[in-house]
Amino acid sequence: MTQPQAAAVVLAGGHESDGGRDLAALVAREPTVRAAVPAGRPLTEAVRSALAAAGDGPVCVVPMTLGRDPELVADTARALRWLAAGEAHGRLALTAPFGAADHLIGWLRAAARTAPDGAVLVTAPAAGPFEDAELFRIARLARQYGRHRWVEVAFEGGDPDPAEGTERCRLLGAREVTAVPASFGPALRTALPGVRDGGPLLRPSAVAGVVAARTAAALHLLGHGEDGILAGLDAEHGHGYTHSHGPGEQSHSHGPVRQGHSHGPGEQGHQHRRDHANEHAHTPHAHGPH
Repeated sequence: MTQPQAAAVVLAGGHESDGGRDLAALVAREPTVRAAVPAGRPLTEAVRSALAAAGDGPVCVVPMTLGRDPELVADTARALRWLAAGEAHGRLALTAPFGAADHLIGWLRAAARTAPDGAVLVTAPAAGPFEDAELFRIARLARQYGRHRWVEVAFEGGDPDPAEGTERCRLLGAREVTAVPASFGPALRTALPGVRDGGPLLRPSAVAGVVAARTAAALHLLGHGEDGILAGLDAEHGHGYTHSHGPGEQSHSHGPVRQGHSHGPGEQGHQHRRDHANEHAHTPHAHGPH
């Protein structure tokens, strides 16, 4: 039996990976991963290059979000839409996002288990108000059932910054502070006195394993004629300010979106087949930062 051709992989990076720069080591480590670039023109160019290098083989693009960047997923889908409809038809697939908020909660819990007693300072590059607010929610859930009394949040280039977050931990009574990143980058871009660096959120092998799982699921769907781009275009739905509709406009919810949501009559059920495939793409577990 002929083995299926391995896909070339391009990683789309957003604020959680410094536009892909924090993924450079993964590109160097994994021969099938061709590039890690921001969405938009750099992504389009990287995908065209990967398509040319792959010959007749498939190319998969992975939106490298940990669950706080739905805009990255939608921007990636927009960048691929015309390529998939033209020169790359049948060869190009958008995978499910690298992670969702529930994954990030679990990964942060695993990382916190290795931290000494005291406070855990969850750090990330500043993004937008909704993405930053979401991290406070995630940190609170990561603390639930854990052994750390304090789990605080700080943003590189945002409010509070890591120095302010550290000071808050100490004012609350923490003698030990361990910084853990909710991103693909380091916990601290600049070392802080008395703050333990908890290391990367995920081991390189775990990141590579998740990318491989997302790619395998996308190739399975591509074999059935679904490239994942339509679902990606819908990723931002419900993200941002809630609003009411004027007279004559259709009323619907703009609350947080869950994958695999049900559709009303006449709407296309584009997400459900992807969710079914992703049930079989097991995400490797993290066992604390290394």
